[in-house]
Amino acid sequence: MPECQNCGEFVTEQYVRVFTPEAVEGHGPRVCPNCEDKLRDGADVREARSSRQ
Repeated sequence: MPECQNCGEFVTEQYVRVFTPEAVEGHGPRVCPNCEDKLRDGADVREARSSRQ
């Protein structure tokens, strides 16, 4: 099962295919919608500025 590298939550194969950079192949995405402390910012990942709900 693919997992988010940040929080360890399950992510679907489709999510991995769309949001995991090619250089990180074989691993899960760096951040997912379940992450409370980080979020995607274009091609980068950054700390969340406010709590996400």
